[in-house]
Formats: sequence, C-alpha cells, structure tokens
Amino acid sequence: MTPTALYPTLGQLRRCTMAVDIGAARTRVYLRGGGLVVDEPSVAAIDTRTGALIAVGKRAETMFGRTPDHIRVARPVAGGAVVDIEMAQRMLRHVLGGKLGRRWMRLRGSPVMRAAVCMPHGSAPIARRAAVETMYGLGARRVEMVDTLISAAVGCGLPVEHPEATMIVVCGAGTTQVAVLSLGSLVAAETVPVGGDAIDRAVVDHLRSNHALMLPSQSVRPLHQALGAPTAGGTATTEVYGRDVASGLARSVMVETEVVRSAMRPPLNAVLDAITSVLRRCAPDLVADLGDRGIMLAGGSAHMPGLDLMLREATNMPVNVAPNPDTVAVRGLGAMIEGKVRPMVLSPLMA
Repeated sequence: MTPTALYPTLGQLRRCTMAVDIGAARTRVYLRGGGLVVDEPSVAAIDTRTGALIAVGKRAETMFGRTPDHIRVARPVAGGAVVDIEMAQRMLRHVLGGKLGRRWMRLRGSPVMRAAVCMPHGSAPIARRAAVETMYGLGARRVEMVDTLISAAVGCGLPVEHPEATMIVVCGAGTTQVAVLSLGSLVAAETVPVGGDAIDRAVVDHLRSNHALMLPSQSVRPLHQALGAPTAGGTATTEVYGRDVASGLARSVMVETEVVRSAMRPPLNAVLDAITSVLRRCAPDLVADLGDRGIMLAGGSAHMPGLDLMLREATNMPVNVAPNPDTVAVRGLGAMIEGKVRPMVLSPLMA
C-alpha cells in the first residue's frame, strides 16, 4: 500500500476517488462524479453472542436504550477519532454496499482507489493512524488527510485563498474547532473537547439534579427545538417527559426554557474561550478584517439554540450560520477531489 500523505497537495487530492468525513455523530461519503452518497449516523448494532452486524445508521440509532442484553449498540467514533477500527470498517462497508450496490464492489476492487479523509485539527498520531487503517480495510490504496477546518471553510464558500482573514467555527458532536485562515493556510487554530454531546449532557444533568427526571437520550434534540422556538413574551415553559429517578415511573415536568439555557452556558463558554484564544494570536490587521466579515458557524451543532446569539454578543462580530452546516466539511473535501478549488496552500493538521 502507498504511504499516507500528511500534507497533501490539491493535485494529490484530485486523484482521490472518495472523500470521507467520519464524525462522532454522522458519517458522510462523497464520491467523485457521484456527489454525497452516504449521510448516516455513526452507529452500529452488534449481536454479542454471534458477532453478527444487526443494523447500522438510522436503524441502529433508534435502538439506543431499547435492546436486550445480547445486543450492543455502539459508536465507533468518539471525539472526532475512530476508537473501534473493526466496527467502523463494518459500518462503512455495510452502508456503502447498501447505497452503491455493484458500483461499490467495482470501486473496492479497483487498484487505484484513493480516499481523502477529514481529520480534526490537532489530531493525535494514533487518531490519524486509526483513520488510515479504517480506509485501508475498505480497500483504499492511499489515504490523504485534510484538516477539517480547511475543508469546512471551502465547503462554506469562504475565500480562503485570498490575503484577508476568514474565521470559521466547526461545532461537532464531540469537539469544536476554531480557526482564522488567510492565503489558504491556518493562521491560528484551536480544538476544544466540547460539542453537541457535552451540551446535551449538561441539559440531562440539569433535569436530573433539579427535577429528579431521567431524560431519554432521543428526547434531548426535540428539547433543543423548543428552546429555539420564538416566544411572545414572558417566561416560556416546555413540557418534558422522562423517568422519575426515585420511583422509576414515567412522568413529565414543566421546565423554564431560560433555566435550561443557563444550564447549557458552561460548555458554550468553553467554545467562547477558544475563539478568544485564537483571536489573541492573530495580527491586528486580520482581526480588523473579521470585524466586517464576522464568524462562519458550521458543523452539526451549528443550529444549537442561542449559540450564534451568544457568540455575537461576546465577540461584537457578525455570526453567520452556513447553509447545510453539518455537511460543509465533506462537501468542501468533495470540491477538492473534483478539482473545483483554486490553487492554495493546505495547512498541516498540527499547525
């Protein structure tokens, strides 16, 4: 197998067959000439007695908390890194085979199959190696790794190749990445281990400690939608269903949305601290550019209620949410392998 390129050129990326974004929440695959072909939750269900793969993606996600003891529902990706290579390979093989059929069999057997993979900024060598091994197991002969911040900026349509500052915040399930880019390179960047999952845990912990209510995992996102709904004035309340901590019986409580927003504030403050740290490391001219252009918010958690407003108030800069923010990274990487990106410098992952 051909060695992996840590700092690929656009020429090397144009020779790739597929672009892959293996995230903690969802896995996405873009095929050259075929567009986005896979967008599924990064979840797999296994029968522990036989080792058989029962379900992947959306079907496996609905099984969380509802399976007998012999069925294990797992996420092979955590914090932006593959933590179970074999499970990740089986999951990808299953979804690609189901979506592409015979086309996948031909592609997998091709001696020139190359893959480009999005990697979180500052990924550890062991995380990069796990991603490479996952793609090798799928039949890739070479793997190119691109910083998620650069691919997301390209996917958002930001003029990253120009000599002026652009700022992007990619808020995912396990991590949040912040960067200022200019001339196609990262000027300053930072990754914090806080994402949508941490915010969900803050909401669940608040309801348990203040209302003695255990909230089902699949009820957190509908609660986010209620938090983001406009109100006509006064104190808005939302009815939440769950399990009573003491009795174990089902019950509901009425919670004030503003109180729940306060519970979400600590993990959001960590994101704000990362933005402040990145801005401090930038030259004054670049920060002045950002005063007009502002911050581009991307990632699967970009629509988190109150996130854009909080960043706008804290930084005094405009904050824009990217169109389809959850797929910008893989679409940007797809544009690179399709040759739709102007020549620019690709920053190393550890810049």
